[in-house]
Parts: sequence; structure tokens; C-alpha cells
Amino acid sequence: MSSRQASVSRDTFETKIACALNIDGQGNGNLQSGVPFLDHMLDQIVRHGLFDIAIKCDGDNHIDDHHSVEDIGITLGMAFDQALGDRKGIQRYGHAYVPLDEALSRVVIDFSGRPGLFFNAEFVRPKVGTFDVELTSEFFQGFANHARATIHMDVIRGLNEHHKIETLFKAFGRSLRMACAVDDRSANLLPSTKGSL
Repeated sequence: MSSRQASVSRDTFETKIACALNIDGQGNGNLQSGVPFLDHMLDQIVRHGLFDIAIKCDGDNHIDDHHSVEDIGITLGMAFDQALGDRKGIQRYGHAYVPLDEALSRVVIDFSGRPGLFFNAEFVRPKVGTFDVELTSEFFQGFANHARATIHMDVIRGLNEHHKIETLFKAFGRSLRMACAVDDRSANLLPSTKGSL
């Protein structure tokens, strides 16, 4: 558990991404996604998860932000998967409810080894500024697939699209922090009755 860090690079014809992660960080971020609203949301993960995360993405934003947002989710998921290693000693499960004014969201994570995203959020407006709100689920789908995690996300209530998305990212950061936390009582054990994840 002494070095839960990872550096991941992912290059495609659509994006070039470098990601550095320290799970046991202090909440320091260096976020250059090329998508300003996503930088703001990634900062919620950094601050509320107390992770150190550096992301640099050069993407085809002249087309739209889809590839950058999805591929950053993929790359960050790969970094968590790598940094967690064999997953021995982690809590495995994490959950959080987070409000922001009128909005309230719940996120539950299981680092089960079985990817799955169950996303329940209704958005009325298609954009927050220039950000397509439908890309919110694309980010988390990419993360779930490559972190090998099951994630349930629900916007329970809310009127403001910015608030709803921000509560999802804040709750995601908090639940990630809980799921990645080391359980001193089972430091050398896999958190599974099957003996594998």
C-alpha cells in the first residue's frame, strides 16, 4: 500500500492524453482537459477525493468535446485500476450523498472487477455553457469500463443542470475516496468471499 500511484498515456487519432494519479494524495490537481467545464468537474474529484491528479489532453475539440471527455474517463479509469493493483486491503465499496442547493445526488461504487454504469439523471437543457450534458454519462462509462468498477449514479432531485452534474462529480469523488481507502483490519486480504476480483 506504500505506492498507490500510476502514470498512464493513451494516444489515438482523436486524443492524446497523459494522466498521473496518486490515490493517497492531498487534493492537488493539474487539469488541462481542453474542456473548461470538465476541468471544473475533475477538480471536484480531486478536492473531494483528496487525490493528486494531473491530466493533459490534446483532443479534436474542433469537432466537438465528445472524444476528449470520454477518453479522459477511460484514461483516469485505467490509472485507478493500475494504482489499486491487486486491490488487497481496500474497502472496495464507497457511497456518498451530496447536495448543492436544490440538487441532490447519490453515487455508489463497487471495485468489483465487473464494469458497469447505472446512470439515472434527467437533464432538461442540452448544454451547460458549451458543455453537452450528455457527455456526463460518457465520462463515467469510460471510467467504469477501465477501472473495472460497478457504479450507480442517481440525481435524486434538482433544477439547475450545473448543480446536478456537479453533485454527481462531488459524490463520485467522495465515494471513490471511501472505496479506495485501506482497511487496516484486512490489509492483506481481497475484499471478496471468492478470493478474487
